[in-house]
Amino acid sequence: MTYGIIGVGAVGAYFGGRLAQSGHDVHFLLHNDFDFVRQNGLFVDSYMGDFHLQNLNIYNDVSSMPLCDVVLVCLKTTYNHLLSSLLPPLLKPSTVVILVQNGIGVEADVQKLFPQQPLAAGVAFINAAKIAPGRILHNNFGHITICNYSCSDLTVLQQVVDHFKTSQVKSRIADYNETRWTKNILNMATNGVTVLLDARCDQLIADPASCLLVRGLMIEGIHAAQACGVSAIHEDLADKLIENSRNTQFATSMKFDYDHHQPLEIKYLYSRPIEEAERLGCNLPKLRMLEQQLLFLNQRSGR
Repeated sequence: MTYGIIGVGAVGAYFGGRLAQSGHDVHFLLHNDFDFVRQNGLFVDSYMGDFHLQNLNIYNDVSSMPLCDVVLVCLKTTYNHLLSSLLPPLLKPSTVVILVQNGIGVEADVQKLFPQQPLAAGVAFINAAKIAPGRILHNNFGHITICNYSCSDLTVLQQVVDHFKTSQVKSRIADYNETRWTKNILNMATNGVTVLLDARCDQLIADPASCLLVRGLMIEGIHAAQACGVSAIHEDLADKLIENSRNTQFATSMKFDYDHHQPLEIKYLYSRPIEEAERLGCNLPKLRMLEQQLLFLNQRSGR
């Protein structure tokens, strides 16, 4: 099976690197790091054990890449406007595109660009960051859940899961809507608040006032999911997510982007799910206020 990796930041480099480390046929599209990785290879400093990959299949032009069986899109959703030009050179009719991205509505919008292409979601749980050209710091977690969106042949998704499992990556197949919303409820409640309050998740949970705020945002997110038809998610999820975040001593992805002057992923983490829920009669005043504050910060800094 031939894999293409689009978006070789921390997430793409880690998951693609694990597949390549295990001998799978992986092809990486690089941009700023191309010359460094070509000369020095890819370095991953991982709590599970560091590894260094040389002689990778790397490209700085997507037209030079081969047709792929599976493409992992690991770009931030703020760059999804590039997919209309990045994906076509890699696609066969049977190519499965797995969107390893955050948010609600991502697959629906990409499907509009490629109506016949099989799509799946890759919901990643990982704490990793690119700390220098060609060097990834992997602090914790590192598993990925694959969720079918429009694939008629589920054997391909099972193969991907099996390949990840044999590449030191915990992986499974799960329900699309429940998995997407569970991750997004956590992101909606924590990402924006870590930006506004300049704090880590564990600091938010340790403080009674901010913990109450986070829980209130989670409850609204749960109500949004229920309004959108996700019956398996209930209010007790908030307490589970809070407990899981209690020892999360690192910045959220949005806080990392904010600190590094990158555009914030507001559209699919906040605006789209809020709009979907409100259209169905579910009002989300706390989440809407948080979204508006983040839009202000994004606009003021010209991101």
